[in-house]
Amino acid sequence: MTSPVKAKKHLGQHFLIDLNIAQKIVNALPQDDLAIVEIGPGTGVLTQYLIAKENFTAFDIDTESIEFLKQKYPQYEQKIQFQDFLEADLTPFASKGKFKIVGNFPYNISTQIMFKVLEHRNDVTSLVGMFQREVAQRIAEKPGSKAYGILSVLLQAFYKIEYLFTVSEHVFNPPPKVKSAVIRLTRNTVPQLDCDEELFFKVVKASFNQRRKTIRNSVKVLTGNSVVESIYMDKRAEQLSVPQFVELTNAIARATTKN
Repeated sequence: MTSPVKAKKHLGQHFLIDLNIAQKIVNALPQDDLAIVEIGPGTGVLTQYLIAKENFTAFDIDTESIEFLKQKYPQYEQKIQFQDFLEADLTPFASKGKFKIVGNFPYNISTQIMFKVLEHRNDVTSLVGMFQREVAQRIAEKPGSKAYGILSVLLQAFYKIEYLFTVSEHVFNPPPKVKSAVIRLTRNTVPQLDCDEELFFKVVKASFNQRRKTIRNSVKVLTGNSVVESIYMDKRAEQLSVPQFVELTNAIARATTKN
């Protein structure tokens, strides 16, 4: 049984080899009976603590990892899915319609994973994941920082974000060139934003796509010639909190509905 520890550069995968950190990640998951989805199990350093649980599924697209884990856990091979998480239908893997996510995420798709979580925000109750440190900081960042961006606003609108700890590059094989960090997302108590959520997403993305400009100029792609009455129009995107983006979204909706 050959362990898939060689570099998978095309997958952006760096395998965690420190069992203490693996245990800390698993312990950070809420202790409930909801289904658990692991993304990118690799050599199974997290998987070993989770695979015996009733509602557990691991997704990986690396054939060596899949073969290694199925040989190591033949009694649980049905829980190891050779499938791209980004393309997977997650419905069959949910318990009571809800599930939580864990993983040492491939860095090159970590942002895409977060956008899929947003798509399933009413199903994903929590997430504990390893990210490149800069990405983790961006997700957890507060307004007023250059790191504060689209992911910060969209995820903080629906989740409580906790930056748990920083991880050295030396606990991976192969070692990445950057430090990593573990964060936890916990679904907040807001079932739905007090605005058109589809428009909210568009406003946030438009505002940050030209973040050096004022919001007035950034959102013209949405407002056209409509006159938006909002105190936030002359601010920049990184200055606005989630509630302020909600207010801005409602102001844009009122203005564009009039025309």
